[in-house]
Amino acid sequence: MATTLDVFDRKLLAEVQRDAQLPQNELGVRGNLSTAAVNRRLRRLAEDGVIDRYAAIVSPEKVGCPLTIVSMVEVESEQIDLLDSMKRTFEQCPQIQQCYYVAGEWDFVLILTVRDMEQYTDLTRQLFFSNNNVKRFKTLVSMSRVKVGLGVPVDIAE
Repeated sequence: MATTLDVFDRKLLAEVQRDAQLPQNELGVRGNLSTAAVNRRLRRLAEDGVIDRYAAIVSPEKVGCPLTIVSMVEVESEQIDLLDSMKRTFEQCPQIQQCYYVAGEWDFVLILTVRDMEQYTDLTRQLFFSNNNVKRFKTLVSMSRVKVGLGVPVDIAE
């Protein structure tokens, strides 16, 4: 069941997505709410699953993983147990930042962050070549990060 969001909830969500470390009193000023109201609303939004989690955004270059790869994967069989197994494998790989099961020519789209092409080559052996359910895959190498984010538009104007 979808949570009903009012204009105050949407304003809080927009602000928290921009900076999750803003103190609640500052969120209150920005959202025209008391600190207690901000606290209640954020707790409810988290309990309802609207706020999935709070996280830090780490610069890949600063931790030695400057290369972003987009891989598209086509599977041999869409048997549910085989797909579930692939999903688990992809979920467990720390270099895979995002994984989408998609419709169309490809079955999965993966966004990976790696140290270098050697690490990606090793991953292709582990994830694709050794998996009998991978029919083919295609690799796109990012030349620069133009926009990166997981922010969800929370239309404030109702």
